[in-house]
Amino acid sequence: MVLLTPFISGFIAAFIGIIPPGLINMTAAKINLKEGKKNALWFVIGAVLVIFLQVYLAVLFAQVIDNRPDVVTLLREVGFVIFSILTIYFLFIAKDPSTKKKSKIKKSSKKSRFFLGMLLSGLNFFPIPYYVVVSVTLASYHLFVFENSIIFTFVLGSVLGSFAVLYSYIAFFGRIEKKTDYIMRNMNTIIGSITGIIAVVTLFNILNYYFG
Repeated sequence: MVLLTPFISGFIAAFIGIIPPGLINMTAAKINLKEGKKNALWFVIGAVLVIFLQVYLAVLFAQVIDNRPDVVTLLREVGFVIFSILTIYFLFIAKDPSTKKKSKIKKSSKKSRFFLGMLLSGLNFFPIPYYVVVSVTLASYHLFVFENSIIFTFVLGSVLGSFAVLYSYIAFFGRIEKKTDYIMRNMNTIIGSITGIIAVVTLFNILNYYFG
């Protein structure tokens, strides 16, 4: 039971972080449609390998931060400002993304798709700050402890959660493509709503720290 909590937490965190249509999951789906499932799986394996390193580094960084309450508070304040700006941008400024243009993917070898997965995943820096915030937040609620076995279990859950979401895009993209286009058209509203909720929760934590 002790290891089950960080595993489930990592799995859920990965699911929430990757489920919105993005460069990696959409590319995996398109490779599957154009080149077949094997090439798409090699792409996913390359992406997940990098995600493993990103999550592990994020948790190690979070461990350092967790020992500095002043830094945690500062990060919350910076995060509140950033999420507030993102909310305003996505809800009121950003234009809706177009779903008409579809990028062409040339058929390539498994090896090239594996390295493409690593490349695209490596260029995506979102997982590092995301998992820093997740692990520090879980630790603040005593749902996570910075011990080797717990860290490894959390990272494993995150990796398996990432793989599960990417595999779902490969397996079911054809069935949900129309819904995905709808989501893409409304992505700014979705992202703005999510960042708005995060900003409100962060503000509550900041006020609770100073006045609670």
